[in-house]
Amino acid sequence: MPTADQTVGDDELDALFRGLDNLPGFVIAVSGGPDSTALLLLAARWAKRLKKKKPPRLLAVTIDHGLRREAAAEAAAVKRLARQLGVAHRTLRWCGAKPLSGLQEAARIARYRLLAQEVARAGLAHVLTAHTLDDQAETVLFRLARGSGLGGLAGMAPVALIPGSGGDDRIFLLRPLLHLPKSRLIATLRAAGISYSDDPSNRDPRFTRARLRELMPALAREGLDAQGLARLAARMRRAEAALEFAVGAARAALAPPPWPSRGPIVFERAGFAALPPEVALRLLGGAIAHTGDEGPVELGKLEALYEALRQAPGRLRRTLAGAVVTLGDDRLAVERAPARRSAAMRQSRKARFTK
Repeated sequence: MPTADQTVGDDELDALFRGLDNLPGFVIAVSGGPDSTALLLLAARWAKRLKKKKPPRLLAVTIDHGLRREAAAEAAAVKRLARQLGVAHRTLRWCGAKPLSGLQEAARIARYRLLAQEVARAGLAHVLTAHTLDDQAETVLFRLARGSGLGGLAGMAPVALIPGSGGDDRIFLLRPLLHLPKSRLIATLRAAGISYSDDPSNRDPRFTRARLRELMPALAREGLDAQGLARLAARMRRAEAALEFAVGAARAALAPPPWPSRGPIVFERAGFAALPPEVALRLLGGAIAHTGDEGPVELGKLEALYEALRQAPGRLRRTLAGAVVTLGDDRLAVERAPARRSAAMRQSRKARFTK
């Protein structure tokens, strides 16, 4: 039987959901697994404890990705539990063809897209997810293995924008369980007599996260446990905030905003060269992301470009992510690259010159 110190008690609920009582409501992403089922249970308990005439509206949402036959039954089980807890529930389905590669990433993108649509439809602006301390540790390992920079090693933040939202349509992800280990959530469900589903893909060795999950016990024996990895992420987040402050100061000194959407954004060459490399790298990446039109700037390519600029004795002109970066005698300019000619136009031009 779970012990009292393992379960999440009612005395912890106010701290877990601090500040959410001022919201009109929020969506709870519930897959039916142990973490999200516990989040649903704890949020429902917290809402019932509030001494308000109009507590926040809770809406549980389950995404059926259409990847497993059991998914529909699991969504139905979540709906029954939500009804028992007095929480509204909706099931959303990811329809259409599924990719043959990158399936988990495609499913993640689809999940956030569907959640964002449902939040907007409900007139709300916040989604609660059940990411735990264990998830944070896995995220740090995953990004470390892929050579992420400081921002990546900062892991998941307790509050973040949902991917794809921004401007006037900002939707926030809230992760109230990020400091809790999965074991405490499972203990809480067992104490309440609540069952949950088990997704076998979480143990499928075809997926990187599943393989990293298998490594965690061995890493913990060497002192690299979930708590230690989460502590590393917190320290990286602190350093990340300090660096972003420095980048903001550099931006204000060298090229004060607002920046024109297509550029040029102009930095004094000597002033840019004098910046600490990490600050200069981020300032350059921000200018390219602002003016370019080919999506996110890859860190490795950005580093290569910065190194070329740093070592260039004279002028230099390069393109990256839809932006042109021009190093002159006394200035560095970043602007939108000219539109590329279509393949048909290039082929026609080649044919004319080969006749």
